[in-house]
Amino acid sequence: QDIRDIESGRTGGTNAMRAAGFWAGLFTALLDMFKATVMVWLAKVIFPFEAFSGNAWLHILAPLAVILGHNYSIFLIKRDESGHLRLRGGAGGAPCVGGSVGLWGPSFLVIVPLAAVILYGIGYASVTTMSVALLSTIIFTILAIAELSPWQYALYGVFAEILLVLALLPNIRRLIAGQERLVGWRARRKEKLQ
Repeated sequence: QDIRDIESGRTGGTNAMRAAGFWAGLFTALLDMFKATVMVWLAKVIFPFEAFSGNAWLHILAPLAVILGHNYSIFLIKRDESGHLRLRGGAGGAPCVGGSVGLWGPSFLVIVPLAAVILYGIGYASVTTMSVALLSTIIFTILAIAELSPWQYALYGVFAEILLVLALLPNIRRLIAGQERLVGWRARRKEKLQ
């Protein structure tokens, strides 16, 4: 089956999980994270950070480019119902986390558990996806204030949030209309009530 024809039509971990089960979704999400992490590592090797060098900008541009390519892949061009060509892809949450991990490895230990709590507590995958960029912004702002990382890394979360929100505009509209799909304990609770 073409994953672009199932559920949300996205190619990321959440829709892979809906289409093919937990392990397929987890494996997809891990690979999506890893591609952004590797790009940051490459950027850091090629352009090591030095004060006033501007290389920190290149460190954040690498994962932002991965998120953009993930959300609007040239390899997943498809015609929509009206005949227009569309670039398809995921929503960018896993590559956003991967970019954060590439910038500062321990961010994984903060973002992933908090994202899991948000997913199963609030119950919306789209809200969880948007939250990972916000969490990245908070982490890197704290690190920049403590002078443990360049301030540009905090902007990574801000720019990533913009890309995630743009990809999730249909979900945001469904959230506002009360039609977004629930997951986690809230979804199970709603099923029991019906």
